[in-house]
Amino acid sequence: MKVLIVGGGASGLMCASLLSQNGIDVTLCEKNEKLGKKLFITGKGRCNVTNDCDTQTFFSNIVNNSKFMYSAINGFSPQDTIKFFEDNSLKLKVERGNRVFPQSDKSSDVIKCFEKVLSRNGVDVRLNTAVKKILTEDDRAIGVIIDTGEQIFADCVVIATGGISYQSTGSTGDGYKWAKQLGHNVITPRPALVPILLKEDYGLQGLSLKNVTASVMRDNKSVCSQFGEMLFTHSGVSGPIILSLSSLINKHYVDGKFDAKYKLAVDLKPALTNAVLDNRLLREFSGKPNVEIKNAIQSLMPKALVAVVLQQSGISGKTAVNAITREQREKLVNTIKNIEFTITGLENINAGIITSGGVDCKQINPKTMMSKLIRNLHFIGEVLDVDALTGGFNLQLAFSTANQTCKSIIDCNN
Repeated sequence: MKVLIVGGGASGLMCASLLSQNGIDVTLCEKNEKLGKKLFITGKGRCNVTNDCDTQTFFSNIVNNSKFMYSAINGFSPQDTIKFFEDNSLKLKVERGNRVFPQSDKSSDVIKCFEKVLSRNGVDVRLNTAVKKILTEDDRAIGVIIDTGEQIFADCVVIATGGISYQSTGSTGDGYKWAKQLGHNVITPRPALVPILLKEDYGLQGLSLKNVTASVMRDNKSVCSQFGEMLFTHSGVSGPIILSLSSLINKHYVDGKFDAKYKLAVDLKPALTNAVLDNRLLREFSGKPNVEIKNAIQSLMPKALVAVVLQQSGISGKTAVNAITREQREKLVNTIKNIEFTITGLENINAGIITSGGVDCKQINPKTMMSKLIRNLHFIGEVLDVDALTGGFNLQLAFSTANQTCKSIIDCNN
């Protein structure tokens, strides 16, 4: 049996590796000059290959179509991914939040690991080879036409072209185009794991906050929250918890607009109740009756945030501590627990770590990743309408869908 894989990213590389390990004749077409171009920049160049968590935790981190992924994740778990790499001589380490990285902290070592497997198993890797069309016959995929006009025939064609984020890496939506041409529905791609844009400019660019809770409010009602780290940028906010929030709200962001009024609320002291924080303020104020409030609260937050908190509390920074009323103190506590910013949008989809949306999972068999419309045509990885939060989950989706396809192809070959 001959299998042709289009795309040399995470899912394509895993698919080619697993198939070739089982004696399947594999040809891998990649339009870039090298494999794993996007994989190279993931995890800030360190490559967070998976998340070493249990199944329940994993599914709780899938944003779209978690049920579709049930068979795939159970068929190839994060622990299976770890075993694959370690069996192929790539040493890994587990860091905070169960995130798994190569011990070397080099994404290039992950790519080299794949390349060694492909080379050892005789995979025909064709770089600088752009596929232009999927060939079909009687509603069955039979091969592709590449940019030179050459036709490459195969028993199965696997589309592993990714989404449309980071287009400089080659993710230009080719898979969506072919899917549509062959009658598939494509869920409109949306930015995922991107910075959130804010209306206010308080001059906080570069300020990093740790151990805070950020919540997105829709018409003044909380829709989602995340605890951890965030960072203020020149146009809004970024950082792990912000990126996750963007994926949780992007379905409400259509054609560059939100469907309602959205705000970002930041709790600087999520571990403290309002009452406990109020007592903390009283302790800070004690013995400092003549100190200005802007100086008295600096121990509670980064200095850059003091003016923002006081402004939203309606308190002058020059007000002496002994002049602060109980009502003002209550407003101060509420603001520290709920600094508000107006959300104006999400960063451009090309800035997204991954793409939300893609080939409609209703038209894909979750046990084989084969199209329900075109036989022997499989879709794996980011090209599908499946995405997850940050932390190694999205690469695992790519690996698990690749394995699911491999199992079905191998079963057909036996």
